[in-house]
Amino acid sequence: MSISDRSRKAMENLGLTGYEIRVYLSLLDTGSMTASEISKKSGVPYSKIYEVLSTLEEKGWLESDSSRPQKFFPKSPSSALEAMRMRRENGFRESQSTIVNELMPMYTKSGIKERPEIWVARGVFNIGAKVNEIIQNSQQELLVALPAVAENVAKPLQPVLRTLHDRGIKIHVLASAKINDTIKALSRVAEVRLKDGLFGGGVIGDGKHVVILLGEGTGENGNMEPIAIWADHSGLAGFAKGYFQYLWDDASLKKKR
Repeated sequence: MSISDRSRKAMENLGLTGYEIRVYLSLLDTGSMTASEISKKSGVPYSKIYEVLSTLEEKGWLESDSSRPQKFFPKSPSSALEAMRMRRENGFRESQSTIVNELMPMYTKSGIKERPEIWVARGVFNIGAKVNEIIQNSQQELLVALPAVAENVAKPLQPVLRTLHDRGIKIHVLASAKINDTIKALSRVAEVRLKDGLFGGGVIGDGKHVVILLGEGTGENGNMEPIAIWADHSGLAGFAKGYFQYLWDDASLKKKR
């Protein structure tokens, strides 16, 4: 009996050896056989046949009776696969319990904290540093949203954006329609579109890293200071890029009108 290469590969991925597959297929073809008959039909050497039959029985792919000579019968593929799945799940649960019970106390005692994927940046300096980091590390694409309140940030960005432009990096700038003085300069190094009522702002580098301006909040000294989210979380960056694209397309339509 022959099977497709795809099915054979699937059986191998489950841990069955070439000999085990040949023996099982021979049993499926015939129904029941003795060890000697299986050896002849499958081509598995007689010196190996009992070892192969034993491992197949342990894995749940066949069963045997107590006749003399002993005969072996194939189990259905579905029941064999279910038996393998249950054994693996039980084995995983046992290993999980052992590892967690011994290693979690060690991890807790060490005081190590898992690396977060989202941070809060406070203050103009800290936010500016993160924005600059994302810009400098961009390799393919940079998306910038500049609300009216961020006009004072646009001018310092121009030299950096010029460097990226010269490196062939695609730059899209979505700016508030209220920003007038810097639009002309930005348009020399980026594709710029205007958007009425643009309140939020931020920077997205290569669709992977993002800084999103949240507005102002109370700092540690009690003064109001700008607050932003900084993240290298692919899901958040992807969501931010999708929203930027939505605003970008809307700005394009308004520009045409």
